[in-house]
Amino acid sequence: MNGVLRVLLVPVLLSPVAARAQQFPSTPPAAGPIKPAAFPPFQEAVLANGMRLVLVENSRLPVLSVTLTLPAGATSEPAAKAGLSSMVASLLTKGAGSRTADQISAAIEGVGGRLAAFSDEDFLIVRADVLSPNAKLAFGLIGDVVGRPTFPEKEVELIRTQTLSALQLELSQPGALADRFLMKGLYGAHPYSYRPTTETVKGITRADLLSFQRSRLRPTGGLLVIAGKIGFTEAKQLANEAFQGWVGNPAPTAAAPTPPMRTSTEILLVHRPGSVQSNIVVGNLTWAPADPGYYAATIANKVLGGGADARLFLILREQKSWTYGAYSRVERLRGMGNFQANTEVRTEVTDSALREVMSQLHRIRTEPVPADELDAAKGALVGRFPLEIETVDAVAQRVARAKLLGLPTDYLATYRTKLAAVTPASLTEAAQRTIRPDAAYIVVVGDGARIYDGLKDIAPTRIVSPDGSPLTLADLSAKASPVDLDLGALVPRRDSLSILVQGNAFGWQRVTLETTDSGFKFTDETQLGPVGGQKTEAYFGPTAAMQHVVQSGTMQGQKMSIDVAFAGGRAKGSATTPGPQGMKTVNIDQVVEPATIDDNALQAIFPALKWAPGAKWTINVFSSGQGETHATILAVAGIESVTVPAGTFEAYKVDATGGPAPITFWVMKDKPHRVVKLAIVGQPVEFVLVK
Repeated sequence: MNGVLRVLLVPVLLSPVAARAQQFPSTPPAAGPIKPAAFPPFQEAVLANGMRLVLVENSRLPVLSVTLTLPAGATSEPAAKAGLSSMVASLLTKGAGSRTADQISAAIEGVGGRLAAFSDEDFLIVRADVLSPNAKLAFGLIGDVVGRPTFPEKEVELIRTQTLSALQLELSQPGALADRFLMKGLYGAHPYSYRPTTETVKGITRADLLSFQRSRLRPTGGLLVIAGKIGFTEAKQLANEAFQGWVGNPAPTAAAPTPPMRTSTEILLVHRPGSVQSNIVVGNLTWAPADPGYYAATIANKVLGGGADARLFLILREQKSWTYGAYSRVERLRGMGNFQANTEVRTEVTDSALREVMSQLHRIRTEPVPADELDAAKGALVGRFPLEIETVDAVAQRVARAKLLGLPTDYLATYRTKLAAVTPASLTEAAQRTIRPDAAYIVVVGDGARIYDGLKDIAPTRIVSPDGSPLTLADLSAKASPVDLDLGALVPRRDSLSILVQGNAFGWQRVTLETTDSGFKFTDETQLGPVGGQKTEAYFGPTAAMQHVVQSGTMQGQKMSIDVAFAGGRAKGSATTPGPQGMKTVNIDQVVEPATIDDNALQAIFPALKWAPGAKWTINVFSSGQGETHATILAVAGIESVTVPAGTFEAYKVDATGGPAPITFWVMKDKPHRVVKLAIVGQPVEFVLVK
């Protein structure tokens, strides 16, 4: 730039007028009017087999989503076969028509597509997403999997194993336990309360799967939603070809019982000994899916607990530091829906957190929501909706759900405008109908011994174990006591077990029990594949009193060790063991009660326990790796036939709780009461007897 020109321009650029012209606006522009969502027009038809077809044509991209929804969800299965609908859905893509599971995968993945089937409370859904030129394949695969599934025995057993593994993990999670008990409390005998158990899943046969498919997976009542680049004529033609021969009505189901109507607040305390956190969920029933109050209730929920900017989150986490998160939701089902608010907090603030949750539920019902809070909630939901329907599969899911729930024909097109029209008065009215803290069912999963007193002052409180068995106050404060052992059963033995991770061999364990001049010696050698291994030697006196525990080994290349002696009512020594932040060393000098067993040697005394149906023991267990004592409860939950590499055995199923992680043992019903199987609850890890 010329020097003279630069000198002339500088004063202009620095003048107040020019400086002000460069400033950004200090306030945002006013929002424009809300426009209805721009959905293409739906084209509908009824196919020859009675199934409804809906096309949402969109030619912007050469993609296609085909979603078939059938009224064959969990509400269609008997309580004794809970999990049946989900297993059927999982197996539909594991063999159908002339294709095996691998051939189905190869066909859809070979064109860069996706095929999935799953079920929820009300519906079973099969969906295929492909590029438009592969439309015929998508229709054909869906036609095969719903009309001509083969349910190969091998795939049935694989899905059963996976379902049981997932169920085991679910039952170890306090949130999943809370959900199970909440649904049972809210819905009673209504099918919405059904949840699979180990017994129901094991009881499902291939014949049950075939019967469900033949009786429930029928085209009448089904809805086929197609979204993407395809013409109406072609869509109908492909559908008729794919579903040719698939006809009929689903078998009628018995009318569902009416859910109980609650008139007062009740707390169910699910006792998990040793839990350091409490999972809290507060719920009540709401209304049918087409209720006009849904829009205002959605805004009310957004204000209350619909995200990290909502009241529950901001107060319980940001202000109180009681939790990592607190939320609420309005569950819209085909039948009676429900409202839930939930959080997970430190044990010591359980009652305070529940009181605050209840206070916020009352507040949203009684205090008008300030304008800025209301506008923020509406803006978030209204602005988010277009992003939620950007893809063809998202459009298909929205359309299918609206149709199946019986919502008005203009529901999706007017969704944003009706949310934007919510007023403080309509929000309060909807909150009063939707959220009922004075008639709530509250489930708290945590350590009952530490939280019961605080809960009983909030509302009447019942106590149950994680399996639903009623408990008393005495059960919460049950203390360990010396166990009457059959010392004659402690005879030399040697057991070899294989360690399985997700059903695959990952390592081994060898345990031996020997007699010594001063009592007994128990040895445990364990190798966890490439992760590490350890050897533990535990010494007992002639009455099975602990004397000494020595352990050495490596974990992920780091050395670990334990050397603890038991004498004079104390445990003394040191331990270097893995922790969340790496290896840690603790020096141990702690008082221990008589008959305390080291956690590394608990399995050694199993043969000496007096096993019987319903037997239960509370034992003081010393964790020498942590230098801590806790009460472990061993409870016989039943008798099962267990097949392991060593054979098939009648075994006591034993739940061990109160330690760092719940464990399930299967112990031979007959002497010498060997452990034939061990499972860490919530982990895909099993130890199975080999010889």
